[in-house]
Amino acid sequence: MDWLGPLLTIIFIDLMLAGDNAIVIALAARNLPKEQQKKAVIWGTFGAIAIRMVATVLVVYLLDVPWLHLAGGLLLIWIAYKLLVQEDSSHDNIKAGGTLGAAIGTIVVADAAMGIDNVLAVAGASHGNIWLVIVGLLISIPIVVWGSTVFIKLIEKLPWILYVGAAVLGYTAGHMIAGEPKVAHLFDGRPMPEWVFILIVIALILGAGLLTNWMRKNKMNSQQKERETH
Repeated sequence: MDWLGPLLTIIFIDLMLAGDNAIVIALAARNLPKEQQKKAVIWGTFGAIAIRMVATVLVVYLLDVPWLHLAGGLLLIWIAYKLLVQEDSSHDNIKAGGTLGAAIGTIVVADAAMGIDNVLAVAGASHGNIWLVIVGLLISIPIVVWGSTVFIKLIEKLPWILYVGAAVLGYTAGHMIAGEPKVAHLFDGRPMPEWVFILIVIALILGAGLLTNWMRKNKMNSQQKERETH
């Protein structure tokens, strides 16, 4: 049970953040012949996962550095918020590869640049267990290769899943911040104050995401009405 909870959290985080991988893979491989697209997907994904695994293991060790739990938790809060308010233009700079090698290189480089959210979230959810990180990331390989595109379609039909994912990231962020040795005394070593803090973090993320999306929707409706009147 000590493994199962964090492992399920890592798998869910991989699912939630796999959408970016699917988009990068699709954009990078779109100009290749059909028979080469599958190779680009497989080898590009394995290369990206290998880099991500090394980066996550390094982050797990670095979490022992003072204040890094706090910094990582705060960054994860921002990532959870961005998950809720993401815009389609965030992948405009991903160029399609003209050859198999170019497409694989694009997938690996783009994923490494965009994978900080996954690295931080998985490292925080692992509670410092390197083997848990490795098992979780190995499980994420088929998720990214085959499941991410399906999951994107599922999110389009059930948008509330994004908010569940943001809540899981908020839980991980709150747990990381509360686990920072420099601020642990504020929670008196008791679970109740920590859980209250984690719930506040989740509520702030979801509230900010809902408010931003509501304001954006109202702005778009206003602009549409202005265009119709003109």
